[in-house]
Amino acid sequence: MQKIYTRTKTIQQDKVSGFCPGCMHSTIIKLIGEVLEELDVVDRTACVLGIGCCGLQMDYMAYDNSTAPHGRACATATGVKRSNPESLVFTYQGDGDLASIGLAETMSAANRGENISVIFVNNGIYGMTGGQMAPTTLIGMKASTAPKGRIADEHGYPMHMCEILNQLTAPVYLERTSCNNPANTMKTKNAIKKAFRNQLDGKGFSMVEIVTSCPTNWGLDALASLEYIEEKMLPEFPLGVIRDR
Repeated sequence: MQKIYTRTKTIQQDKVSGFCPGCMHSTIIKLIGEVLEELDVVDRTACVLGIGCCGLQMDYMAYDNSTAPHGRACATATGVKRSNPESLVFTYQGDGDLASIGLAETMSAANRGENISVIFVNNGIYGMTGGQMAPTTLIGMKASTAPKGRIADEHGYPMHMCEILNQLTAPVYLERTSCNNPANTMKTKNAIKKAFRNQLDGKGFSMVEIVTSCPTNWGLDALASLEYIEEKMLPEFPLGVIRDR
């Protein structure tokens, strides 16, 4: 019998995912683990987790990680990387964490060109804390703090973080991907690997934005959430490389 797949050892082997059905956090953390093993850097990797559903990954990671105060993952990762320059340091953050309360920390780390990698999970809403409107919530998308849907005149427009960071000089790599189908999932893995390689090569700041779903707070089942990504999220957040130096 030929073995064609082995679960990455970067995930706790005795743990079963506690994420909601249809949530893509489990997929993303598996992809990250596969990349770390392929690059042979597991033993010198440190992840700084954001607050919320991202922070739940601490229960599954079998390598060094810490949780930063809400929004401060990029600042914490800066300190970890500067004090341990031989380590591979990446943040794992959601849209509320990175683009709302952590906007200043994100922008400042990118503007300084810190040699870290950022994995940005964009599902358009606050997950664990109750489904509040996030900076990336779509126009018309309902949230617990926007029961009539996001209204531009009241709430402003969705923020496009790759494009915003692309206005800065220092970042070397910005790409937006998704995990809504097998092809895009493989592109996401390749993007993560590129972001990590950039850091190992000392090139500077890289960010991979991954457009995902939140079936629970979207009020949709897993299959309908995939359709929502394709029909609503991707037209607002088009996939592709924004910058590659």
